[in-house]
This record gives sequence, C-alpha cells and structure tokens, in this order.
Amino acid sequence: MSRSESKKNAQSEPSLDEDRVVNPAIVDDEEPTLRPQHLLEYVGQSALKDSLSITLQAAQKRKEALEHILFSGPPGLGKTTLAVIMAKEMGVNIKTTSGPVIERAGDLAALLTNLQPYDVLFIDEIHRLPRIVEEILYPAMEDFELDIMIGKGPTARAIRLNLPPFTLVGATTRAGKVSAPLRDRFGLSYRLEFYTKEELTEIIKRSAQVLKIKISPEGAAEIARRSRGTPRLANRLLKRVRDFAEVKRKGSIDQEVADSALKLLHVDELGLDTMDRRILSCIVEKFGGGPVGIETLAIGVGEEADTVEDVYEPYLVQIGFLQRTAAGRKATALAFQHLGLQPPRGSQQNLL
Repeated sequence: MSRSESKKNAQSEPSLDEDRVVNPAIVDDEEPTLRPQHLLEYVGQSALKDSLSITLQAAQKRKEALEHILFSGPPGLGKTTLAVIMAKEMGVNIKTTSGPVIERAGDLAALLTNLQPYDVLFIDEIHRLPRIVEEILYPAMEDFELDIMIGKGPTARAIRLNLPPFTLVGATTRAGKVSAPLRDRFGLSYRLEFYTKEELTEIIKRSAQVLKIKISPEGAAEIARRSRGTPRLANRLLKRVRDFAEVKRKGSIDQEVADSALKLLHVDELGLDTMDRRILSCIVEKFGGGPVGIETLAIGVGEEADTVEDVYEPYLVQIGFLQRTAAGRKATALAFQHLGLQPPRGSQQNLL
C-alpha cells in the first residue's frame, strides 16, 4: 500500500490506541451521567455560551426551530453535550447518529421522516457523510423537503416529501473536511477551544459531586493540570484516581493522592504519557533534536506512521514541544527542558 493510500485509509478510519488513558477520542460508558443538563451548568466556552443562549431564547420567543448549527474542535471538548443541552432547553427530542453510520440515502430519509416538529438531529463526525447522502441533506436543511427516488430503471420516479421544521446540529473534529456547500447551509458555526486549568478544576469538582467522590480543591487542580485541556480526559482521570484512592487510601482525594495515582498511570504533570515521552526522547536522543522524517520516527518508536501523526503529534504541537517542518519533525527547547536536557547550542528555540 502506498503512503497516500495509507494516509487516506487512516483519515477514514482513524487509528487510535484504545489503551491510552489520555486518548480523548474514547467515550467512557459513564460519561453521559457526568454531562451537564442545562447551559447554566456548562463550564467554559463563555463566548459560545453567550451567543448560543441568545439564539435559544430568540427561537423560543418566535416559536421557531433553531438555526442549523455546526460545532467543530478536537474530541472531548463538549460538542455532543451542547447538542443535548440545546434540545433540553428547547424542550424537544434529540436523535443522534454519526456520519459513518449513514451509508445510504435511505438511512438519512428514515431519520428525517421520523422527526417531530422542532426536534434536533445530531450528526457526529459529519465530515464523513457520503457525498450522495450529503446532497440529499441540502434541500432538507434549506426548505425542509426530502427528494427520494421510488423504483428503479425506466419506471423510477422522484417524489418530494415535506418535513417538519427541525434543527440539524453537526459536529466535526476536522472542520476543513466539511464540504463548502454543506458548511454554507449552517446558520451558525462555533469552534470549541481547549479549557483552562481553572475551568477543568470546576468540571472535576462537579463530576466528583455527581460520583460522590471526596476531593480537595488541590486534588482537583492536580488532575486538571494533567488533563490536556479536555473535560473528557479530566473525568476519566478523576475516575482512575478514585479507584486508586479507594484501594490504596481511605477514598478521599487530595493533591498527594492525585499525584501518586497519575504517576502510577505514567501521566506526567503536563498530561504526557509513556508514548508521548518516547516520541520526544527518540527525536532528542537518537536524532539530535531533529529534523527527522515521520516514517523514520515511527520506526524509532515502534508505531505506525499514521498513528504517530494523527494521534500523538497534535497535542505535542499544541503545547509547543514539537514542530512540523518541511524537513521533518523537530523537538523544541521546551521539549528538551521537559526531558531535563540542554537544547543544542545555537538553536533558535533556546530562549529559556
């Protein structure tokens, strides 16, 4: 298989290490119980919440369906949670699905024709909708009409069905993959940003109350610091620390307990796990800080190139530990410092 073919397959079926505790793409079974049910309970994304609150109130006053909304951003930031909150605030039902699940036009037609007036249809990973399905969605979004074909061959005929007014909420982790015609049909588009340590601390405190976990403010802050700016990871780490506290301690979580538990999980103070550090160490120790090609780097750490590029690198780039250059991957001065090493002399990154 060629590199381009491998990359194409990786984008259609992302390769994710399901054993990683810091993998934000994995949805835990217990997660829905921790989601806030109302906009006032939702922590973070202040500008988005303010705008969305006005939109919700205006739609309620006019007794109309909400405009179609597109949420984008990395996994685990709350796109699904916001869709559920919108439906609850409007007092309507929500039907959820995902782009890869809708394989045929008939699958989409079945969903749309079962909607009640003003219902919310949530499509996760909407950028992965097949093109033929996406084109049927256009008139449904614009005019609340559905064109379907009955029969085959010379006897085939098209009929148009009227749909009740509804709200389509799309979510995507790759906004650039959403086609322009589909993107233009959304009345509102929001990008969710990573959360601050303070916001994650509040989320952890709330989740601890829901799960009936005793946790100190310092313990919550310690977990928040290692959660990669992602609520889903914060909640997952909270549950792993809870397990440690119940078995090794008296069930209460303070900063020392949180630190001990996360060290046992090999999650350091910045949320890096064993493979993250292995990638940085490989670049620094085997290739002098880089640049090194992605294929060579993947061989050096014993992982698939697509997995390194799609799963591990984004967070390392986000926190400034890794640079993607035309010549290859380079470790920054921050990465050297985190590993307890001195950056190469003359490096433009050696500013510390």
